[in-house]
Amino acid sequence: MSNKLTQGWDKLQARSSLMLLIVAAVIIEVMAVVQYVFARDGIRNEVEQRARTEIKLKNLEIQNVISDVEVAINNMQWLIDWAASNPDSIYSTLQLIIHNNPIITGCAMAFEPNYFPSKGEWYEPFAGRSNGLTGDIVHRQIGSAEHDYHKATWYREGLHSTEGQWTEPYPDDAGSKMMVSSYTLPIHDRNGKVIGVFCSDVSLEWLAELFGSQAGAYTFLTSRTGRLLACPDKSMVMTTTIQEVAKQFKDTMIDVVNANMLAGDSGDASVKDNDGQKNYMYYAPVEGKTGWKMAIIFPDKEIYAGLHSVGKRLTIFMILGLLLMAYIMWRTFRGHKRLATVNAEKERIGSELRIASGIQMGMLPKTFPPYPDLDELAMFGSLVPAKEVGGDLYDFYVRDRKLFFCVGDVSGKGVPASLVMAVTRSLFRTVSAHTESPEQVMTQMNNAMSEMNESSMFVTLFIGVLDLHSGALAYSNAGHCPPVVITGGSVIPIEMDANIPVGLMPDWQYSLQSTHIDSGSTIFIYTDGLTEAENAEHQQYGEERMNSTLAEVGNKSPREVVAAMTDSVHAFVAGAEQSDDLTMLAIQFIKNIDV
Repeated sequence: MSNKLTQGWDKLQARSSLMLLIVAAVIIEVMAVVQYVFARDGIRNEVEQRARTEIKLKNLEIQNVISDVEVAINNMQWLIDWAASNPDSIYSTLQLIIHNNPIITGCAMAFEPNYFPSKGEWYEPFAGRSNGLTGDIVHRQIGSAEHDYHKATWYREGLHSTEGQWTEPYPDDAGSKMMVSSYTLPIHDRNGKVIGVFCSDVSLEWLAELFGSQAGAYTFLTSRTGRLLACPDKSMVMTTTIQEVAKQFKDTMIDVVNANMLAGDSGDASVKDNDGQKNYMYYAPVEGKTGWKMAIIFPDKEIYAGLHSVGKRLTIFMILGLLLMAYIMWRTFRGHKRLATVNAEKERIGSELRIASGIQMGMLPKTFPPYPDLDELAMFGSLVPAKEVGGDLYDFYVRDRKLFFCVGDVSGKGVPASLVMAVTRSLFRTVSAHTESPEQVMTQMNNAMSEMNESSMFVTLFIGVLDLHSGALAYSNAGHCPPVVITGGSVIPIEMDANIPVGLMPDWQYSLQSTHIDSGSTIFIYTDGLTEAENAEHQQYGEERMNSTLAEVGNKSPREVVAAMTDSVHAFVAGAEQSDDLTMLAIQFIKNIDV
C-alpha cells in the first residue's frame, strides 16, 4: 500500500513538473511573439523616422543650392536688363555673375530674332567655366541655325513668364556642355518690353553625391515630369522615367505612388516587387519652383533581416532554455540560474551604456588647442555628464577666418537626451556649412527638430560666429544661459533677446544680435549645470559665485579659466552627487588681424 502511494506521489510530481514545463514553454513562446511584434513595430517606426529625417535633410541641402541661385539672379535682374540696353557690357555682366556665384556653371542672354540687327537672327552671348565648376571663365556667342534657341522650351516659356522659373533638366550641348537645369528670367528693355530670356545653368552632377545607395535603402530624385535625375543606378539617370519603371511592377500600388509624386504630394506606401518582396517607400516634393520630387525605399527583407536572424537564434536558445529548465528543475538549481541571467543582463546594459558614453564623448572636440596655427584664437572646453550619457553639447569649427561655435543643453537626461544631442550637433554642422548668419542656422535647426519632435524634448542653444579679423561677434540665443565676456578683472554678461528653446515650435523667427570682443578678452559659455550645482544642503552655486571666480581668473588662458571654474564648483558641492550635466567653453580672442 505504501509503495503504491509512493508511486502515485512520484507520478503526481512528474506530472506536475511536466505541466510546469509546458506552462513555462507556452509563456516563453507568447513572450517571444510579443517581443517580436514590438521589435518589428519599433524597427518600422525607426525606419519611418529615419526616412522622413533623411528626406528633410536632403530637401534642405537642395534648397540651399536652389535658393542661392534664385536669390542671386533675382537680385541682379536690374543689372541684366541694364546690360541688354548696353550691348558692350553683356559679356562682362555675364562673367561677373559667374564669378560671384560658383554654383552657376554658365549663363546666357538670348535675344529675340534680329533684336540687334548687326548680330543676326540668333544672338545668344554665353559665359561659363572652361572645365565644369573649376575652369577659367570664358565667353562666346552660341546662337546659330544649328542651335536655334528660339524653338527651345526654356526660351518660349521664359518669354511669357512674369518671374523666374526652373527648366526641366536637359543636356546643354551648346553652352555648359553638361547635364543642367536652368533658372530663367525674362529680359526687359528700357520701356519694360520683353526682348529675350536670361538663362543661368546649374550642373546636376552634385546630385549624384547626394542621392545614392545607403545601408539597407536607396534614394532617388525625379524631375517635374518624372525623369530620374539621381539614383543608385547611374545608367538610368535622364534616360528613364518613373512611369517606365512602374511598368516593370505587377503591383498597381506603384501607379498610385507615381501619380501622387507627379502631383507634388508627400506620403508613404508599401509596394511589392515582382518577386513578391515588400518594399516601404517614402516620398515628398522638393520645396520651391523646380518641381522635383524625391523618394527613399527600404526593402522589407533588409529592414528585418537582423530581426529574422535574431528570431531564429532566439528560437534555438528557447529550445535549449527549455531543456535547461527541465534539467534545472530536476537538479533544483533554478534560482541560481535566474540570478546568473539577471547579472549577465545587467552587465550587458552597463557595457552598452559605457560604449554609448564613449561614442557620445567622441563626437565632441577634445583636442586643445584645436587650431595651433591661429595665433588670434585660444580655446578650451569641458563636458562632464551627470549619468553615463547626457544631453549637453558644445561644438566649433573655423571657416573663412570665422569661428562657428555653439553650446547647448537638451531637456531631460540619459539616452533620450544623448540622441537629441547627437541630432542637434549634426544639424549645427550641416546647416552652418551653408550660411554665416547664426539666427538663420538657429531657425532652420528649430524647424527641422520641431517637425520630428514627437517626444516633446527641446534644446536651449547659443550659436555664435566670431570674425577672427575684427573681433565682431554675431550670435543668436534660444533660451540658453547668457554667456559672459571676461576683460581684465571685469565680467560682463552678453545681452540676450528672449527666444524659445529649439524644438518647441516651428517657424519661430530667432533674432540676430552682435557685439565686439576686444583683443585679450575671453568669451565664457556654460550650461545651467554650473550655476545650479547643489551642495549637500541643496544650495545652488549661482551666478554670483561664478562671476566672482571669473573675475579672479582675469585674463588667464581658457584652459586655466575652465580649470578654475571646475575647482570652484567642486569645492562648493563638496562631494554631493552631480544632478545635471556640466559644460563649459572658453574662447579667448588674443589679437586683431589687419584686414
